[in-house]
Amino acid sequence: MRARRERSTSQPERLDTYLDRLSQVAGHADRIVAMRNYTKGLLLPIERKSVEPMAARLAPANVRQMHQSLHHIVAEAAWSDSAVLREVRRQVLPAMTRKHPLTAWIVDDTGFPKKGTHSVGVTRQYCGQLGKQENCRVAVSLSLATEQASLPVAYQLYLPEIWAQDPARRNQAGVPQEIRFQTKPEIALAQIRSLVEADVPCAPVLADAAYGNDNRFRDGLQQLGLEYAVGIQSSTSVWPPGFAPLPSKVRGVLGRPPKLLRRDERHQPLSLKELALCLSPSDLRRVSWREGTRGTMHSRFAALRVRVAHRDYERSQPRDEQWLLIEWPKAEKGPTQYWLSNLPASSSVRQLVATAKLRWRIERDYQELKQELGLGHFEGRNWRGFHHHATLSIAAYGFLVVERCLFSPAPNSPPLRAAGIQLRLPRLPHGAKPRGAAH
Repeated sequence: MRARRERSTSQPERLDTYLDRLSQVAGHADRIVAMRNYTKGLLLPIERKSVEPMAARLAPANVRQMHQSLHHIVAEAAWSDSAVLREVRRQVLPAMTRKHPLTAWIVDDTGFPKKGTHSVGVTRQYCGQLGKQENCRVAVSLSLATEQASLPVAYQLYLPEIWAQDPARRNQAGVPQEIRFQTKPEIALAQIRSLVEADVPCAPVLADAAYGNDNRFRDGLQQLGLEYAVGIQSSTSVWPPGFAPLPSKVRGVLGRPPKLLRRDERHQPLSLKELALCLSPSDLRRVSWREGTRGTMHSRFAALRVRVAHRDYERSQPRDEQWLLIEWPKAEKGPTQYWLSNLPASSSVRQLVATAKLRWRIERDYQELKQELGLGHFEGRNWRGFHHHATLSIAAYGFLVVERCLFSPAPNSPPLRAAGIQLRLPRLPHGAKPRGAAH
């Protein structure tokens, strides 16, 4: 009923309703118009989504006042990012799941190359966008995904230890006192815990090896009662199918009874790569998972039931069995990817592959958020501005997701882009072209 009612209104009317609901959580009434304008500015068909070019297009007759308003709402106003993201989730998730169930919670991080050392969180670290160590800052996100749509619902800057332990830099960048150093997996686990506490419908958690390698991250997901399929490095040690660590030693006459599991020279776990190289061609199965730009995507996979061996000699009980999924393309000399998953033991190889490979959606999210919605265009240096700008970029993306879910594109037509959103804007003076406008 709600979807039918929304289809009967015009797109500008739907955007107004979306922004009205969004801005109601901004706190003070004087923030409502500014938040609406900033979010609308992020949907403009201009190349640079920073304050100056947005102000020039939103209010060509009064650029200075609009500039001040936009700058204040993003860099200074003390509204809650988490409250706004909750409202985005409240509006967008029903549209996403109207036809398709929630299939994954996807963890990832994204880097923003940045010169200098004064912008919050900037240091020399691995930048995924560049594929190498570089001066940048990195944010960790958690997204909800169906087979057709996805949306980031949590987003936090990773604050390197060199920043977290520097009071002067923290103060200058406005880092809140409660923010301490956390690893990226710790940030992600806190975001996941918040969703669990908010009773968001659960789905398998997906993450790459930067998170899957962390035993505490996987253990945390298990403790929360969540399923997962996470990337893992080939050096990770496991007990092959049918094997487990040795039981504790038999109790002697004197002393406390031994409790810890054992290994010996002849009874040792294998690395994932060693185990994979023991496979025969008949152990590998050809599986396809989705349509790509070059046709159906497929590869060879093997799925084995294993136990993670990491320091299990300090435990009294072996870890539970779980799935090891191995991808070994036919043209490669060895495996290219590994995943660990606690999906049910009855899961098929096809189900495991479909779940693990759904993580690709987050790459599309970041591509659109950066290229079309200005996620990386914030020019300020402080903590609040970095997060406010990202939150409103996600809010703008949320409206795009809702529109796509309401109106499927015609056959052979591309999906709706941000530049295709109809905005109610003041008329530009004849011949005027605001700074940052698309060529």
